[in-house]
Amino acid sequence: MAQWFFSYNGQQVGPLDDAAARAQAASNPNGHCWRQGFTDWQPVGQVAELRGNAGVPVPAAAMPPVAPGGRRADDIDFKIVGQDMQFVEIELDPGESAIAEAGAMMYKDASVQLDTVFGDGSQSSSGSGFMGKLLSAGKRLVTGESLFTTVFTHSGSGKARVAFAAPYPGTILAMHLSDVGGRLICQKDSFLCAARGVSIGIHFQRKILTGLFGGEGFIMQKLEGDGLAFVHAGGTVVERELAPGERLDVDTGCVVALTDTVGFDVKPVGGIKSMMFGGEGVFLANLTGPGKVWLQSLPFSRMAGRMLAAAPQRGGSSEEGSVLGGLGGLIMGKDN
Repeated sequence: MAQWFFSYNGQQVGPLDDAAARAQAASNPNGHCWRQGFTDWQPVGQVAELRGNAGVPVPAAAMPPVAPGGRRADDIDFKIVGQDMQFVEIELDPGESAIAEAGAMMYKDASVQLDTVFGDGSQSSSGSGFMGKLLSAGKRLVTGESLFTTVFTHSGSGKARVAFAAPYPGTILAMHLSDVGGRLICQKDSFLCAARGVSIGIHFQRKILTGLFGGEGFIMQKLEGDGLAFVHAGGTVVERELAPGERLDVDTGCVVALTDTVGFDVKPVGGIKSMMFGGEGVFLANLTGPGKVWLQSLPFSRMAGRMLAAAPQRGGSSEEGSVLGGLGGLIMGKDN
């Protein structure tokens, strides 16, 4: 069965199977399409297979070439250092760039120049105009991120390096967007850095219940392109491949990322007794295949909640966990 990709004004859709591709072509023929065996993108209306009743059997497709109106991301090298408090070191060739959230940089070589840009930096070299940059910045503002992104460009010769650190204990994932169909949906604060050319957008949850109780609200981040993006998650991360129709029930805060082919919904955990005394919250996320999902063992909200619960209350002393407790504070002359 063929895997089809569609492009509309630089926005890519896919991969789709034969039936879904014919439906896509019927609903919107004003674009371009590609499958393995094509030398380049073809106008949708000129591809006979998409108008017939059966497709031509071809092997499964890899990522297609650059779509009309699209661009390739910079091809960067990297290494991830550390176990619990990780950072990623990116190696740049002359002229290559990486984009990152403001404040994420750990160190850089002197030949790496940084520039703060309006928006996500994906169009920093393409001259998209003020309105395009304003729209990009607006998307970032909606997801709770800064209006600005920092672009790190190697302006010297040879190799240069720049490193970005995780904001709290966890795992940094290197995501090749070309391996997941060119699009990844992730929690809105998980993006760390990426190769220049990766676009950072927004993804709206379509169902009201999912938006209200899905752990990340109505809005999640959408990473698009064909380059490397680095996502940070709390604790240990597990990757699951879901078969068509396979369902996985997950704590809503433990969902890090998923491909856009995965269905995302929320359901009550059970009866009233389970909701009130089960300790697992009121709702669970239902993830339905096909596609890949990435899950984290320690959401930041859970860690922050435990820290808040353990913090001294009403001016309690720092020795509350010791054997002496409040008595120790009196002996040391501290007020409780």
